[in-house]
Amino acid sequence: MRVAVLSSHSQEEAGAASVFDSPLSPADPVLLRRLRDGTADADLAAPPVVLPDFCHKPQSEMPSSIAVATRGAIRPTLTDSALNCGMALATLDMPRPSERAVSDFYRRVRERYPNPPGWKPELTRAEVLRAAVEGADFAAERYGIDRAELDRVEEFGRIPVEELGGAERARNELPWVCVQLARLRFGSIGPSTHFLELQEVEEVLDRGAAERLGVHEGQITVQFHNGGGVLTGQIGEMYARRKSASRLLRVEMAAQKPLTHLLRAGGLERARRRYELFFTAGCPSVPVDGDEGRRIRLAQNLSMNYGFAYRLSTYAALREFARQAFGARMSLVVDSPHNSIYEEEVDGASAFVHRHNAARAWTPEKMPGHPAFAETGQPLLLPGTNRTSSFLCVPAADAHRSLYTACHGTGSIISAFERDGRSGPDPLGRSTSCYSYGDAAPRSVPQLDDRGVGEGLGILVRNGLVKPVARLRPFAVLS
Repeated sequence: MRVAVLSSHSQEEAGAASVFDSPLSPADPVLLRRLRDGTADADLAAPPVVLPDFCHKPQSEMPSSIAVATRGAIRPTLTDSALNCGMALATLDMPRPSERAVSDFYRRVRERYPNPPGWKPELTRAEVLRAAVEGADFAAERYGIDRAELDRVEEFGRIPVEELGGAERARNELPWVCVQLARLRFGSIGPSTHFLELQEVEEVLDRGAAERLGVHEGQITVQFHNGGGVLTGQIGEMYARRKSASRLLRVEMAAQKPLTHLLRAGGLERARRRYELFFTAGCPSVPVDGDEGRRIRLAQNLSMNYGFAYRLSTYAALREFARQAFGARMSLVVDSPHNSIYEEEVDGASAFVHRHNAARAWTPEKMPGHPAFAETGQPLLLPGTNRTSSFLCVPAADAHRSLYTACHGTGSIISAFERDGRSGPDPLGRSTSCYSYGDAAPRSVPQLDDRGVGEGLGILVRNGLVKPVARLRPFAVLS
């Protein structure tokens, strides 16, 4: 892999990272040093990758919009505590709906997924375990999703766990209390950075790819961003010391982590090692060899699977609400995680690629014979905000330069452009109807121009990482 330090930062600031930024949107040198320090003792398979929208969220150990590949070890804190937070895009076979129909659609979503969520169990213990082991296969069976739609889900929505002990070891390793709490909520949207957006395809930029993905001008789309579910957050906290967690989760882990890791360690030396790996701050490295390595790999794969099933549960509910409110049929275009740990080939050898708020962008050469993406590669979503356009993209020929990774959004760039006056009101005077989780009427929020999201996309395009397929403009959002 070529090292591409593509900015004006000093080598000291960037370290050995491959930085993809621009003079108009430079990577923060403080965050570059933080990434350098956090990976200084890692067994790196390639230089860490820094992508547009590089920023730091206070609850995270590492900056967002990065990809880090390691040899022979997993470092859980290189990505988010809750794996498989992600986004999905679906199309509707209908013209733009009326305001009344849009309000009805969002009312149904709020009633099904209230905020704060309720405490009524939605899954049995056996179903939680099946979701973690079977992933999207479980969701397809439970919610009547056509199995052909699973072709649109990254990794078909299931990471194998059989060689790591399978369902039997999952039952033994997942603590009873974690499974019980995971029964309470399955599928959601949620506020904050998570959203459910109705959009219109305003412009097709690559007609061949758009046709293969089932997208055309004037089409109405649904894009949503949600987490991986209760179980993923618990596993993330169980296998690392995290900066941020809810009060309930901290109370739970104060009791459960010692029981799981220390009292069941089978010896003082092993308990000491587990304490170093899972209870100490920083970015501990967990070797994947041996039983401890199999144990953490199983936990990560269970978390990924559960997240796939969780998001497909949300998709199934949205599909039904679209039928009820719009009389429309919904079809999945792509479902893509942006917090993940995958075993992949890097420079001809196995490595573990940690992506933090960044999406995998496999080219067609990486997906021969794939039933949906063999010709386009893995599609990815590049959202702006609910005040700007978003883009559906596919990988470009040089995606290997970024460990086959692209940023999962451009929000920090858009904010910076608006703050200093480089971006202003939408020239066409459009607005977005913004719905909340209360009963209040939606707010009409004026939209912005696309200079910010365009700068983020331009960095990716100029460096040969992605190709834009279609531009989507929002008209309503729940967040």
